[in-house]
Amino acid sequence: MKPKLLVLVLDGAADSPTIEKTSLSTANTPGLDELAQHAYAGFHYPIGPGKAPESDTAVLSLLGYDPEKYYTGRGPLEALGINVQIREGYEVAFRANFATIDESTLEIIDRRVGRSLKSEEARELAKAVDGMKLSDDGYARVWATIGHRAVVIIGSRTRRLSGMVGNTDPAYIRKGLISVAVPNPSKRIARCVPLVDDEAAKETCKLVDEFTLKAIEILKDHPINIERAQKGLPKANAILLRDAGDRMPRLPHFAKMHGFTSASGIAEMPVEIGILRAAKMHIYLVPPPTGNLREDLPLRLKATIRALSENDFVYVHLKGPDEPGHDGKFEDKVRAIEEIDKYFIQPLLNEIDLDNVAVLVTSDHATPYTLRSHSGDPVPFMLSWKKIKNSIGKFDEKNCIRQAKWRIDYAYRLLPTIVRFLKTHA
Repeated sequence: MKPKLLVLVLDGAADSPTIEKTSLSTANTPGLDELAQHAYAGFHYPIGPGKAPESDTAVLSLLGYDPEKYYTGRGPLEALGINVQIREGYEVAFRANFATIDESTLEIIDRRVGRSLKSEEARELAKAVDGMKLSDDGYARVWATIGHRAVVIIGSRTRRLSGMVGNTDPAYIRKGLISVAVPNPSKRIARCVPLVDDEAAKETCKLVDEFTLKAIEILKDHPINIERAQKGLPKANAILLRDAGDRMPRLPHFAKMHGFTSASGIAEMPVEIGILRAAKMHIYLVPPPTGNLREDLPLRLKATIRALSENDFVYVHLKGPDEPGHDGKFEDKVRAIEEIDKYFIQPLLNEIDLDNVAVLVTSDHATPYTLRSHSGDPVPFMLSWKKIKNSIGKFDEKNCIRQAKWRIDYAYRLLPTIVRFLKTHA
């Protein structure tokens, strides 16, 4: 009988295999080590060799969806995650960040307000710009989600708009529909640039640039920001937009596509909820991450154990390593991996039968602490199952490349490969 499959994604845990000392190779991980004793290794590229993905396209790809075929932009996925639809043809959805800028020069000081913006503060700031009137019967709708994150919809009552526009967030650049991370990005808010020679795209950019400037004027003297400045905290005085989309995602039914009876995912962030909804998977909601893995992980563990009892496929995405990777904090990244191992993986192994549950461990992308951004490096993975009579020793980048049974150039081919293997060897 084919085992159940648990896909465990350690967000941004991978570093570049060219680094002598990586976070995975340094971390003390008894739980991962136990899984590695009966495992095959491999590596994948989330969206193609050398391409540095955003998390949304990487997750879509890990679930078996070719982003080039199915991706309609992160904006619509984030919108779907908060149960917001767009009026296709006349509205464009964006993922947004509240950011800190120098109001005299408009130079970006921090793209994420120093990660210090509370969700309740963001909601008040969003109310101040929601419903903004723009020229030529344009308008903006704004929802704060978690922390510095938001969804912005730019719309027009009569004029057609297009999602084929560039980002105002300089940290990511559009390559067709997909955004890729930019090493050492500009500190200036980017102008919105049409990606096609199309009136709808030009009209969208005009409204986006107008929204950007009006939002700065409204936010800079907002009571929330005045209070933050008095406390010595960075102001959330600008909104950066990226990953536009003018169509809601339409994904094939995940379970039917891969031959599972039932499929589920543990979700905490709007983009993940949006992806799981689009894939028609059952969602087990958990609270947003607090930054304290000792408190967060037991909640994810409880949801995972329940999901495994009720489904034959479970997707779990664990935060922790990605943020210190972005901040260049090696020790913190190692600690995050160790805490995932201690508070999630080790207790999980006491609860599941690895004869009947296979575990695929990987990352959605590499976030090398030396680079401080997502990279296009190969991402390690291992498939652990008691029927596998092979040990890889330790789960890390070099080991998985050196002992690779599978080399996957596009991650959307990974899951079908693993499912075929399990079916063949059941």
